[in-house]
Amino acid sequence: MSILFPDTHPKMEALQIQLWRGASPTKKMQMVAQLNKSARLLALTGLRSQYPQASETELRYKLAGLLLGVELAQKVYGDIKNAK
Repeated sequence: MSILFPDTHPKMEALQIQLWRGASPTKKMQMVAQLNKSARLLALTGLRSQYPQASETELRYKLAGLLLGVELAQKVYGDIKNAK
C-alpha cells in the first residue's frame, strides 16, 4: 500500500482507510460536506486576513471568485460594484 500521509504511522493510515471504506454512503457524504465547509471557512479566514477592510459582501464575492472562478462568479453574482 502506498503512503498517503508521510507524517502518519502506516498502521494508523491503514486503519483510517479501512474506516473510510466501511463508512456508509450517507456518512461519506457527511464527511465530504464537512470537509467542504472547513475549506470554505479556511478560505474565508484567509481572505479576511488578506483584505481586512473588506465588507462581508466583498469577502463572500471574493470567495465565490476563488470557488467558481472570477468569470463564473460575475455571471452568477454580477459585478461587485453593484453588490449590497
